[in-house]
Amino acid sequence: MPLSTRMIGASTDAITHSVDNRWLMAYAAGINDLNPRYMDPQAHGLVAHPVFPVCLEWPVILTSRKLPGYETVTPAESARGVHASHDLHIYRPIRAGDRLTTQATVIGLKAIKPGAAQMTRLDTVDQHGVLVARTYQLGISRGVEVTGTPAEAESPPPLPQPGKTVGEERSFSIQVPAGAAHVYTECARIFNPIHTDRAVALAAGLPDIILHGTATMALAVTRLVDEYLGGDPTRVRRLGGRFSAMVLMPSTLRLAVSDETSATLFYTVYTQDGEAAFSQGFLCFE
Repeated sequence: MPLSTRMIGASTDAITHSVDNRWLMAYAAGINDLNPRYMDPQAHGLVAHPVFPVCLEWPVILTSRKLPGYETVTPAESARGVHASHDLHIYRPIRAGDRLTTQATVIGLKAIKPGAAQMTRLDTVDQHGVLVARTYQLGISRGVEVTGTPAEAESPPPLPQPGKTVGEERSFSIQVPAGAAHVYTECARIFNPIHTDRAVALAAGLPDIILHGTATMALAVTRLVDEYLGGDPTRVRRLGGRFSAMVLMPSTLRLAVSDETSATLFYTVYTQDGEAAFSQGFLCFE
């Protein structure tokens, strides 16, 4: 059944979370990132891993499926939805003790060859109403049609573009152990059964359970922070890219940093078969 452009401009109810040491440490541990800034409350006032906002966004993404214009989509069609791209803007680091509220707004919907392409803006504010993080997320509902006139309530900001290459490409190996998706599910509190239930994954047309795209992105960001930012995640201001291929477990990924400017890294994450699992990756920092 189709998605309707009636949803454009509609917002979900806001959902509030209290962020504590336990959640920040669990998220970092879930991607095997033992940086003391995430793991040692005594030595450091804990900050969140730069990809942590996805944990706050997941509940409102689920809630967005109840917006007007979505009611005709079947559960089977929802299961075929994929996270296609991500553009996260970080206005300040998230810290233990923050009380954060997140809301999703559909800002665009159109038909493309694979199905329905939906652009959602996710806003997270602190207890004072100050914007902490904003994400522009593209989702594709495969095989789902769109009714109504394609439109945008607003245009996402332009993405960073590679400039003149500085130095040679650098590559790093990233190990993804068996069970990584189960661990990430619990530590991030992001539950989607295609990542943990083989029967559901097979029914959705996948070869097996797959790693969350945001976990692949977080693994890459961890390495970039360690190798280029001196292990300081508070320097990250923007990150994102496109989810291009599935990551199976166990496997070995290759992170290739192909281009860097004075304030942006550009990279690709490849599967062990050489496919680009995460492409057009970028990380902006100060």
